[in-house]
Amino acid sequence: MTRVAVLGAKGYTALEVIKILLRHPGVEICATVDLEESNRIDAVHPSLCGRFSLPIENLTPQEVAERAECVFSCLPHAASATVIPKILAGGAKVVDFSADYRLNSPEVFKKWYEIDHPDATRLGNVPYGMPELFREQIIPAPLVANPGCYPTTAILPLTPLLRAKLIEPDDIILDAKSGISGAGRKLNFNTHYPECNESISAYSVGKHRHLPEINQYLSLAAGVSMEVIFTPHLTPMDRGILTTAYVRPTQSISQAELLDALRDFYQNEPFVQIVEHLPATKDVAMTNCCHITARVVGGRVMTIAVIDNLIKGASGSAVQNFNLMFGYDETLALL
Repeated sequence: MTRVAVLGAKGYTALEVIKILLRHPGVEICATVDLEESNRIDAVHPSLCGRFSLPIENLTPQEVAERAECVFSCLPHAASATVIPKILAGGAKVVDFSADYRLNSPEVFKKWYEIDHPDATRLGNVPYGMPELFREQIIPAPLVANPGCYPTTAILPLTPLLRAKLIEPDDIILDAKSGISGAGRKLNFNTHYPECNESISAYSVGKHRHLPEINQYLSLAAGVSMEVIFTPHLTPMDRGILTTAYVRPTQSISQAELLDALRDFYQNEPFVQIVEHLPATKDVAMTNCCHITARVVGGRVMTIAVIDNLIKGASGSAVQNFNLMFGYDETLALL
């Protein structure tokens, strides 16, 4: 059994990772930790009543590392990087849900998060937790940077096409729509029910913090530096993301050829399905799957990808990474 702790236990992603780990035969959840909460976990998350009832504790990083072999850090950006070095020094491995270790440059991090990185020397040396692309780096890693939810729906469909040079890297437009849970559990005026119900709105246009993450990993796939146009939208549903990418092909190409290229790339990946139909967020709700399709319209290539933002976009991919790091079957507790 692998002893696991969850930091930031009162949030949505913490709840989802706990629910997944409760059905994992190789895991014992030995601690739930939150600096702002001192209650039982099933009081904070009533859906756990009768299933899981550990107290939420205020433990130091050293105490967490003494108790757990792996830590799922669901802490906010910048907060994770202040405690993770101490947890790693204590001998525990970490899957980090924040953006603290996703970017390779301290300067880029400071530009987008407006603070100096608390653990800057590690940047560029932490595997990006997208097993479909970086499995070999994840397996031996003591620390993995779990991907953002929006980036997952951009990087998975476009990487195969960029690597094969089927699309141009200098003209990519991303139109993304997310459920309200993507904003987290903390109270916010824009996610207040009367504000967001029966309404859809764009937000953070040109300045969303997932943009540098998308640019970084698409640039890696293309082999050239690139910048995309990314417009996220808030939609009145609990969970799910649908992202449509509009790109220019490098040559005349059919829909069948696009789908074949995607299928060839992901043929051995259990959580990526290339589909003929137009996918919907309900198709992947409560799963760790990403459904992708492609179309050719008006001389443009379009890709459409859907995920559950709390599962494949966060907690499910975190358990997928955990399984690789600790030698379990990658699909354990996820299928």
